[in-house]
Amino acid sequence: MSLDPAAEVLRLLQARGETLAVAESLTGGLVAAEVTAVPGASRVFRGSVTAYATELKHEVLGVDGTLLAERGAVDAEVALQMAAGVRKVMGADWGLATTGVAGPEPQDGQAVGTVFVAVDGPGPRAEGSDSGRGEPSSALRSEGKVAALRLNGERSDIRMESVRSVLTLLVERLSGERAGNGRAQDTEQNGGT
Repeated sequence: MSLDPAAEVLRLLQARGETLAVAESLTGGLVAAEVTAVPGASRVFRGSVTAYATELKHEVLGVDGTLLAERGAVDAEVALQMAAGVRKVMGADWGLATTGVAGPEPQDGQAVGTVFVAVDGPGPRAEGSDSGRGEPSSALRSEGKVAALRLNGERSDIRMESVRSVLTLLVERLSGERAGNGRAQDTEQNGGT
């Protein structure tokens, strides 16, 4: 990839005429800051939700309350639901999400450096359907992907690597759709909903 991940995300989305929204927890707005630091971001970027408190993941982003109660906020399915939720709330074609433990203490039984980043975007559409913007995601209109990360370093290192990883996940998804292939980073890749 020749450009930085944020610039590449914006280039690819602008070429496709698609938009982006971001849901963040451990990164606290850093993904949105990276995206909006690129000139011309307003042509693609719809907005973001920093849902740092667990209850906001449910109340604002629509993450299943039972899932949060049973598994906690640091979970692959939570990340997927956050990405789908922000996509719906913001009326965007693509949603990104970050959730995890930056430290200094473990959270929800998860070790420091445990991070999940997710992307939710258009899947195969039913014939004659519209873009799906602002509508609930369905099996015909939404497809997600999550990466489980095990990161080392200080809190700031974990947060910045999470930003890079979620943007790279979207670049790979967008490039993979165009080229018909995908490339995994140093992460565990898990299929989404």
